[in-house]
Amino acid sequence: MRVQDEAPRTTASSMNGSANDSMTGQTECPKGAHGPLRAFLETETGSAAVLLGAVVVALVWANAAPDAYESVWQTVMSFRIGSVGVSLDLREWVNSGLMALFFFIVGLEARREFDLGELRERRRLMLSAVAGVSGMLVPVAIYLAINAGDSSVHGWGAAMSTDTAFALGMLAVFGSRLPSGLRVFLLTVAVADDFLALAVIAFAYSGSIYLPALLTAVGIFAALLVVRGAGVRTSGVYAVLGIALWGALLRSGVDPVVSGLAMGLLTYAHPAERHALERVSRLFLGFREQPTPELERTLRRGLATALSPNERLQRMFHPWTSYVIVPLFALANSGLTISVDALKDAFTSPITLGILFGYVVGKPAGILGATWIAARLGRGRLRPAVGWGAVTAGGTLAGVGFTVSLLIATLAFDGPQLEQAKIGILAAVVASFLITWAVTRIIALLPAPARTRALLGQGHTIVDLSEPVDTARDHVRGPLDAPVTVVEYGDYECPYCGLAETVVRELLAEFGDDLRYVWRHLPLTDVHPNAQLAAEAAEAAALQGRYWEMHDILMGHQGDLRLKDLLAYAEQIGLDADTFRRDLRARAGAERVADDVESADLSSVSGTPTFFVNGRRHYGAYDVASLSAAVRAARARASLAEADAAR
Repeated sequence: MRVQDEAPRTTASSMNGSANDSMTGQTECPKGAHGPLRAFLETETGSAAVLLGAVVVALVWANAAPDAYESVWQTVMSFRIGSVGVSLDLREWVNSGLMALFFFIVGLEARREFDLGELRERRRLMLSAVAGVSGMLVPVAIYLAINAGDSSVHGWGAAMSTDTAFALGMLAVFGSRLPSGLRVFLLTVAVADDFLALAVIAFAYSGSIYLPALLTAVGIFAALLVVRGAGVRTSGVYAVLGIALWGALLRSGVDPVVSGLAMGLLTYAHPAERHALERVSRLFLGFREQPTPELERTLRRGLATALSPNERLQRMFHPWTSYVIVPLFALANSGLTISVDALKDAFTSPITLGILFGYVVGKPAGILGATWIAARLGRGRLRPAVGWGAVTAGGTLAGVGFTVSLLIATLAFDGPQLEQAKIGILAAVVASFLITWAVTRIIALLPAPARTRALLGQGHTIVDLSEPVDTARDHVRGPLDAPVTVVEYGDYECPYCGLAETVVRELLAEFGDDLRYVWRHLPLTDVHPNAQLAAEAAEAAALQGRYWEMHDILMGHQGDLRLKDLLAYAEQIGLDADTFRRDLRARAGAERVADDVESADLSSVSGTPTFFVNGRRHYGAYDVASLSAAVRAARARASLAEADAAR
């Protein structure tokens, strides 16, 4: 039986009084726990700033002490076990060794989008692949046209590949002006770009191929596929096979950075499953009762297997690649001696001009043109997830060709030609930033409806919420016809839900009639023993039309959810105490709670709080800034859809 909730219809303005006063006994989020520097470094902007700093240091070092700069990076380092070993100079260790880890992270991010993100819809994968390929072919064509008939024509590979880290870092600088979906579009285009670039490195810029070693690498990769298919989760096995694959490729003459991308793409991603988390809870309780080394090892193994390998490895290696490996690469490769004569020679050189125009003209033209043609030929089935203005900005950002471009340049050129290539690459970075700034400024000057359409477009978003909101069943706070719906799966005993409650109230106050909020139950009984009873108490209150009053008082007293407390709360909000006690004893709300839990399982929700904004799962932080941005984007999309329907 469903009793229509009248009290839940309260708007945000009615919640600012006594409801907020009940928010007591909650753990306050500590202010200043993360300093400004640390907060900055945890962003893509921070990693781009570190990379830029490394470029500046390399340029200063190379001009102040060019001999010292070169001698350091030409220092040979060897690793040997008996008669087997590897001997490379420091620059080669960075370019061929450490950069394999960078491409490993790129592969992990691509795999995550393929399994959990935008690329679950395979048509979008096709669109990104088409844009990525075209965004390489057009710059190469421009380079070849400028260098036709010169010996420098063989360096065409230096003009084709986007630097994923630098491009995403620059995107973060323009983050407030561009939609969040552009990051996914740019990432997937860059991954397709990187994949082809590594194939080019392997077959066009590698040395002479040593066939036995190449066949060994193929065999090792086949072994990786077998091990993965067998469900082996021991990280050491993959580490050994990955190192062996890297060594075999190095010996074969194929650039071994290919191994990193391949390993990343093989590492699957999945949300944490509730049964796995419940198993971890049981393991922890067993360890709590008997803290032995054996149970500690079992607990650690259980914790590791509860999360997908993709998530664990990204968390482990991403900071190292962003703040150590890529800056080291920049330090090792971007140093060049700059003089007036060198700049004059460079900007009259077909190498510099081919690289510069390939990136700043060819990249945006190739990406935007291919995306537009694919959308036209697809007759609406293939559309980017963002608007054409955002696609244009993504194309200009893709003109940053630092890492892979430098890598190919060092393979294709030497001497003065290498210096000219480096100047072209660095000039393209600066030019791409300035052009992107100009594009975003032009978009910002458009009238509001045109600006929204240019940024968000007409592409539909993927819906993650398996059970749509039903106003005849769900508990709704806010206007029933609001254009944006935020659904939270929560647990009344979860302290993080208590912190999120304050955020939800701020959202409702900020967006008013544009937002409705839905709470669905997900009591985590393995860690919160009173959560199920509290959820059933809320449903018992709903039978008397007082769901939200009970919800508010439960969220305000998360540490006091025993039966006697619930009975006291029922009296406090004016419920019929006997009816409430009878419904609670009969577990009248248990079926409703079970339905919510089942819907959570269908939507792959395993923890609380978990938010959905217009059916799309919200990943990451659930602070006011993050959720407000998601709500604003959803509201803008809803406005566009309404305008299109009215035409």
